[in-house]
Amino acid sequence: METKLRIALQKKGRLNEDSMKLLKEAGIKFNVGSGKLVASSPNFPIEVLFLRDDDIPQTVADDVADIGIVGENEMAEKGFDLNIVKRLGFSKCRLSLAIPKADEYTGLDYFKDKKVATSYPVILEKFFKEQNINAEIHEIAGSVEIAPGIGLADAIFDIVSSGSTLVANRLKEVKVVMKSEALLVSGSGLSAEKQALLDEMLFRINSVMAANSNKYILMNVPNDKVEEIVKILPGMKSPTVLPLAEKGWSSVHSVIQEKKFWEIIGQLKALGAEGLLVVPIEKMIL
Repeated sequence: METKLRIALQKKGRLNEDSMKLLKEAGIKFNVGSGKLVASSPNFPIEVLFLRDDDIPQTVADDVADIGIVGENEMAEKGFDLNIVKRLGFSKCRLSLAIPKADEYTGLDYFKDKKVATSYPVILEKFFKEQNINAEIHEIAGSVEIAPGIGLADAIFDIVSSGSTLVANRLKEVKVVMKSEALLVSGSGLSAEKQALLDEMLFRINSVMAANSNKYILMNVPNDKVEEIVKILPGMKSPTVLPLAEKGWSSVHSVIQEKKFWEIIGQLKALGAEGLLVVPIEKMIL
């Protein structure tokens, strides 16, 4: 029987969409039908289980799934001892304390003897204990943001992405307790065969993530400025320099991190670089 890696993914929502997109870009496809909870890949020895996000940590901890993609917040809340294989950089959010917009906030003492509604009581209890805050934690499963408005709680502790839900419920964010992103996690007992599959999967994921965070840049440069420009371009090893048909000019090619592009574009132009092109990279093998 063929050895297969089993991965647990959120069955719907943003984390599901981002996870499936990453695996697709890594060349791993799934035969997924409507409402299907288990699916296999036709081109990679892997099987996916579609679960509620809060069930994923236990599923991996119990070795029902070998690996999983889960929000850091869910892993912290459930408290299972899992290995963080890779921080994936998507589905980012924060867990924050929020209070009614009309209330004056003077610091964490605000929460003393207050009732705080949350779906993350473990994380909140640990935080309040560390801060010596005695508050009543009221656990609710959903729609946490409406709790103050209906008199169920004085404040909330919940996931915040854009903050629009807080504004809609006349709340304001006052304290970020935890930042979260998607994690690729594993249990502690992978066989050698499954570890080899995970390593191959990681190789592909790393190539995709490197490509997404880097761009290929091309520019025309006066020959007398090539040396200076090469010094400020990182490249994978060193930039490529090719002569142009027009004498006195060269074409310089390099790979740069997208977040650094705007930091150096002014320097490149000041040194005489012209015709700059920035091109997406589909895959990047380091």
